Amino acid sequence: MLNRIGKINVLALVVSIGLSSTAFASVNPTTPLIQEGKVESVLAPKSAAMEKDKPADNAIKAQFAKSGIFSSDTVKRLAKSLSEKPYQAPEENLPAPLNNMTYEQYRDIHFRPDEAIWKGTKLPYQMQMFHRGFYYKSKVELALVNGNLATHLAYNPEYFNAGSVFNQPLPKGDIGYSGFRLHYPIKRPDYFDELLVFQGATYFRALGKNNTYGISARGLALKTADAEGEEFPVFKAFWIEEPQADSNLMVIYALLDSPSVTGAYRFSVRPGDNTQMDVEAVLYPRVDLAKVGLAPGTSMYLHSLNGRQNTDDYRPEVHDSDGLLMLNGRSERLWRPLANPRNLQISAFMDNAPQGFGLIQRQRNYNAYQDINAQYEKRPSLWVEPLGNWGQGSVVLTEIPTDAEIHDNIVMFWRPKDTLKAGGEYRFAYRLVWGEEPSVKAGNVTVERTASGRADVAKPTPKRLFVIDYSLNGAPRPATMPTAKVEASNGAISNVQVQENRHNGGYRLTFQFDPADATVSELRAELQFAQPAVEPVDTQGIGKVETWLYRWSK
Repeated sequence: MLNRIGKINVLALVVSIGLSSTAFASVNPTTPLIQEGKVESVLAPKSAAMEKDKPADNAIKAQFAKSGIFSSDTVKRLAKSLSEKPYQAPEENLPAPLNNMTYEQYRDIHFRPDEAIWKGTKLPYQMQMFHRGFYYKSKVELALVNGNLATHLAYNPEYFNAGSVFNQPLPKGDIGYSGFRLHYPIKRPDYFDELLVFQGATYFRALGKNNTYGISARGLALKTADAEGEEFPVFKAFWIEEPQADSNLMVIYALLDSPSVTGAYRFSVRPGDNTQMDVEAVLYPRVDLAKVGLAPGTSMYLHSLNGRQNTDDYRPEVHDSDGLLMLNGRSERLWRPLANPRNLQISAFMDNAPQGFGLIQRQRNYNAYQDINAQYEKRPSLWVEPLGNWGQGSVVLTEIPTDAEIHDNIVMFWRPKDTLKAGGEYRFAYRLVWGEEPSVKAGNVTVERTASGRADVAKPTPKRLFVIDYSLNGAPRPATMPTAKVEASNGAISNVQVQENRHNGGYRLTFQFDPADATVSELRAELQFAQPAVEPVDTQGIGKVETWLYRWSK
């Protein structure tokens, strides 16, 4: 299997396939693009990175992440100004040795750990940069922020080592970088673990304490799986605040650009068992945005016990995420197992003021995967909590067919009901949680596992058997068995049964589905417990019950 840096985004391969006023406020800023003041009057201590050798001044080519005065509004003003000009694609010109690199050659260029930014200080973070080349040709500018002073971080070949596979000299001019990563002692105090990576378009990924890399997030999704082709915005520049010795907070600013929109982003990162990232974004559309996705996540799902048809794999399950979890504006918990369909499929779950949604890796047992190297049981879930009222819209799930685990084929995001108009300014904020899925209150009933197969053990049949296991999450099992309500938009449901599951202390729901002539059917299942006449929660401790949703397709 390829290293994650070589993982392919399937979205780029399907381009030929045939908020409320409180959340999006329109404003007209009058702040000038450049603040007045003299740089030499700013008193700020030098960071460790500023002490390193840099290319000659005439080799520095910063367009955005320049040295000078910096404030929290700097990136917003840059994004606003950029939106009023014609779009310019990011610079991809590279010297000949870098221009046509193979994957092996690119992997042979390593950042020297002893050159890490803030190494040798008492600061809680270290930063390393990624070289340009291979898939990552676009120039990304970096600047370090200390107080109200930004210092451009120029490319320096001394930061890197090249081995025997790429045996060419590295360039000496300021060609910029392709991204960066942050290290933090998340597991033990004497070792800086890799925590967070920004590289490629607007992609970034992070880890909780016990995770390995899996799902990625993006700054923005535009025209995902659209017939006219998806548009991929890019982060052209980053400003990274120097961390403080007595805090684990890391603040990062980013400038987004694309033919349709520009944007200013602020990421506030706090590592932990679950790593939290508060995102504040301001968008400046160049054109009307009707097909926009906010807080997108991109993951991989190949197969599980719910989708092993035509699978030739020694492992029972292979996926970075196994379900979409939603907590809607009515406080309903909805669980939608993922699928690897034969044809591209898009599902939209309409909502108003969503409380959260995310791609979840719920199966945490090694035995479910049997993959010593990939460690899928350690892949992080990504949970999105909107901050403020996001109004009406839909959680959109895109599932793209794939036959290999190197492809990210699952995308989720929030699509506002209203179009974001050209020339406006739209603000939104949300929290990303990387690690375990959101905890549930004791006694809430959740879906633990979904499996399916043919309904006749003796011979092939188009009828499907679905098996759904539920967990009571600490509540005692009621004396009265629950019933189940199972529905299908097309086809027929039969043989609905609920029985105790002595292996997890919960229940197993089974039913048969006959698609008949249908090619697609939306399935829905609910466990129903006897409720008292007045009390909203069952006296035996059963709380809210997660609703199971699934799209069956031929």
